Amino acid sequence: MDDYDAMAFPEPGHDHQRCKDAALAQAERLCAQREQRLTPIRRRVLELIWSNHAPVGAYLLLQQLSEEGHKAAPPTVYRALDFLLELGLVHRIASLNAFIGCRHPAVHHTPRFFLCEQCGMAAELEDPAINCAIAGDADRLGFQVTRQTVEVSGACAHCRQRSAQ
Repeated sequence: MDDYDAMAFPEPGHDHQRCKDAALAQAERLCAQREQRLTPIRRRVLELIWSNHAPVGAYLLLQQLSEEGHKAAPPTVYRALDFLLELGLVHRIASLNAFIGCRHPAVHHTPRFFLCEQCGMAAELEDPAINCAIAGDADRLGFQVTRQTVEVSGACAHCRQRSAQ
């Protein structure tokens, strides 16, 4: 297990502000490199997504923005999410219809998601062997992959340990 894998499900009580600060700094750099604007609403949506390691739905984001006094409507949130998705700053968790911050937005990758059914946290990992296997299967079938999402549900080590006690 490398450092990337070890941090996939962070220890309870870790300094999450560091995760959020790093993600926002990465977003600023990526937007500058690609000559894109990280508008205040896009930035705030990204901050809300990075408020923990659990996927968050668009309507919860809308509710949080409204509680903060923003006059955001669903199209505003979805436009911000589309922008963040396009730049690779977030991923969509299809089975939950929710979004999670990308740990490596500057690198094109096809992650797998491990979703804890107990605490709601999600881990993003990548394995090139799985991507190659899917590409090989698609090639044999004459199938053109347009989107690939691998999501695995279960219980993280922290929740399993807590349940065992």
